Amino acid sequence: MRLEGKRAIVTGGANGLGAAIARRFAVEGARVAIADIDDRAGMVSADAVATAGGQACSLRLDVTREEDWALVVADLAKRWGGIDILVNNAAIASGLTRIEDRSPEDWDRSMAINAKGPFLGTRMLLPVFRRQGGGTIVNISSVAGLGQSQIMDPAYACSKAALTMLTRITAAQHADEGVRCNSIHPGPIDSDLARIAYSDGDAFARRLLRLPLGRLAKIDEVVSAILFLASDESSYITGAALPVDGAALVQ
Repeated sequence: MRLEGKRAIVTGGANGLGAAIARRFAVEGARVAIADIDDRAGMVSADAVATAGGQACSLRLDVTREEDWALVVADLAKRWGGIDILVNNAAIASGLTRIEDRSPEDWDRSMAINAKGPFLGTRMLLPVFRRQGGGTIVNISSVAGLGQSQIMDPAYACSKAALTMLTRITAAQHADEGVRCNSIHPGPIDSDLARIAYSDGDAFARRLLRLPLGRLAKIDEVVSAILFLASDESSYITGAALPVDGAALVQ
């Protein structure tokens, strides 16, 4: 029970990687709030956790709306008395598009969900963590936020790079308050999000050429790294950017 007694929010927890994080956290003893704009799918995810013997609730959250964050935090303060872990997982991706072909509207949407959303969540949770004497944030960034720029979509990569820097600033400025903040940088995961980003067969083949392990990451491999950074096992780690990328960045 590596998270026994912990209370966690997982944004984008209704499907894919987020749902897998929620299930694993619950297995490890955490109470998990599945916060997602798709509240119907969130309830299904929460029910699956409960069926497996864990504790979870589903809360509607549009991560780009400050008022939604306030409602979620207030609900959990009343329901559980506080929050110990925030996993900023909600994100969008799109097909690879050159800068001149990326619309300003696409750019703004990527920045709003992938960067502004974690900023709002961090901003809302910091006072909670301060009152409790500490807390942990795990930001789900991407290998796109660190490198391999030639093959990355500009809107997605820049939004994830912003999240990488938000992680470092949060860690540096709030370590003395007991707040830890780290980021995970997966390569392409075998998930719905990756299939959208690499729907073109040639693009997918080219992506595999940049992965020395020669395959997509399994969701459980990424979740294990997230669990480590969320748990007290990583209590002396903050401000870190952990690649889970099949050696993509060492080429």
